[in-house]
Amino acid sequence: MADDLIFYTNPMSRGQIVRWMLEEVGVPYETRILDYGTTMKDAAYLATNPMGKVPSIVHGGSVVTECAAICAYLADAFPAAGLAPAPARRADYYRWLFFAAGPVEQAVTARQFGIEPDADQQRMAGFGSLAATLDALEGAVAGKAFVAGDRFTAADVYVGSHIDWGLQFGTIASRPAFEAYVAPLRERAAYKRAKEIDNGLIAEMRAAGTAPA
Repeated sequence: MADDLIFYTNPMSRGQIVRWMLEEVGVPYETRILDYGTTMKDAAYLATNPMGKVPSIVHGGSVVTECAAICAYLADAFPAAGLAPAPARRADYYRWLFFAAGPVEQAVTARQFGIEPDADQQRMAGFGSLAATLDALEGAVAGKAFVAGDRFTAADVYVGSHIDWGLQFGTIASRPAFEAYVAPLRERAAYKRAKEIDNGLIAEMRAAGTAPA
């Protein structure tokens, strides 16, 4: 069918972000679970995503990869869900959606790899430093229910996922503004459904010995 929506993921991946977004959108979709060492690198999937990474989606035959792009695409593809601001009000929406996809992702990954840019390197790196990046992120969410305007959008799915994940695993240090921002997001019905689905899949994979305990 022209409107078929296929979601390629592994529950122990950034696919959890897209799962949440799909649950917020509320349209039917097919999930295809890929394994890191095998099916994710098969020729069949590499034809969809040459990077051999998840998540990705195929919607009506069109491929979208990269979590932020998928979130933005789904918000536009399914406007009835109300997950994107009106075009004239998208400045903060795009700004913080892609700030999280760029500087936040890069800064957190660099720290995890033990990379600490010196003063000269900070001028070259798009994120500058982890501290500067997190200060900017804190300013984006402090005192706000939503990161881009007066209602929940796809930007909250993406930015909220990064903060939620970072607080959970210690890659983002706890700050009152971060805790206050993600607390209500964790209570959203779609967030809870997504977590229930992925946690159930992880439990199945661990029971089958196909995922680390």
